[in-house]
Amino acid sequence: MESLDPAVDPPVDALQSVFHLYETQRDGDRILYYGESLVPEQMLIREAWPAFREAGYEIEVASTETREDVVVARPIDTSIDGIPWKNMLLFLATIVSTLLVGAITWYYIPPSDLLANPLSILQALPFTAAILGVLATHELGHYVMGRYHGVNVSLPYVIPFIFPFGTLGAIIRMRGQMPDRRALFDIGVAGPLAGLTATVIVTVIGLTQSPIQIPARAMEQSGQMIIFNNPPLLDIIATVIGEPTAYNDPRMSVSPIIIGGWVGMFFTVLNLLPVGQLDGGHILRAMLGTTQERVAALVPVSLIALSAYLHYGLGYAFNESVGLWAFWGVLSAFVAFKGPANPIDDAPLGIPRVLLGVLTFALGALCFLLVPIEVATVS
Repeated sequence: MESLDPAVDPPVDALQSVFHLYETQRDGDRILYYGESLVPEQMLIREAWPAFREAGYEIEVASTETREDVVVARPIDTSIDGIPWKNMLLFLATIVSTLLVGAITWYYIPPSDLLANPLSILQALPFTAAILGVLATHELGHYVMGRYHGVNVSLPYVIPFIFPFGTLGAIIRMRGQMPDRRALFDIGVAGPLAGLTATVIVTVIGLTQSPIQIPARAMEQSGQMIIFNNPPLLDIIATVIGEPTAYNDPRMSVSPIIIGGWVGMFFTVLNLLPVGQLDGGHILRAMLGTTQERVAALVPVSLIALSAYLHYGLGYAFNESVGLWAFWGVLSAFVAFKGPANPIDDAPLGIPRVLLGVLTFALGALCFLLVPIEVATVS
């Protein structure tokens, strides 16, 4: 441990009214303040946080084995430490997985043709660009707004997968403290709004492309086929620009680029579920304060009830949207249990941000479908 230099470290005065200080030490880049808290933990952090934040530190409260209170101050670091190899490798892997899935599933290129000519996989580049463009734009919206508010957020992690899209989506990690409700709201809302903007652009591009022809061998196959139903927003866009979303000729199919728009809309719905660390949880927590927890408790019940209604009321099978909503009902219960980020300053939002939040949820509602996917039998 090293002693402190008062000239370069945060002023101890910030703790005087809420903390009885015994000793101060430095441990690497951390500053440890030993003593006894005079107020509850959250009150201590709320009172001392502004001065530490201004000095470039985040603080948290811990305890020693002897039950002595410790205020731990760490420098705020929003820089990128070296080359983000994990982000880059996951991104490259997702490019490969979306190209492969796009080529085989959406461009009907036989695996044998891919083996004979690996470069034929590049025919699926528009599909890959659409999928990753939408997902990356969504996460970069969070990233840029996080940096703007001085919150330590990671670069996006894109997750490779298999059928039907070649990816499970993308995430970022928020590692810093949330200054206030405004920052929580701005970071939460930036992703859906940026992602929806990219989604609309991708959908318009896809709808205006020439249709692709389904090969005879695919038409002759029997078995089950997954149908992706159109969200209301997709139909609205198609109507506005006067383009079809399907063709009377069964041998013709819309451009796979539109799947990028469908994915953007579907992931927007999931992200706007008002629970825990999802975007909707952050936005509603910023809008309603701790009342958000009551809304979050209703989400798992509602999704499981929806799943039961689709199965027992409408007769859909589990491998259709029944299992989808049941899975998200269970998952949202775990996400809700963890809760959203809690801002240091819990002062309410202004009216403009509240209205923007309502608009964001309304746009999300235009992406919602009771039955996003169905399974049809082809004979």
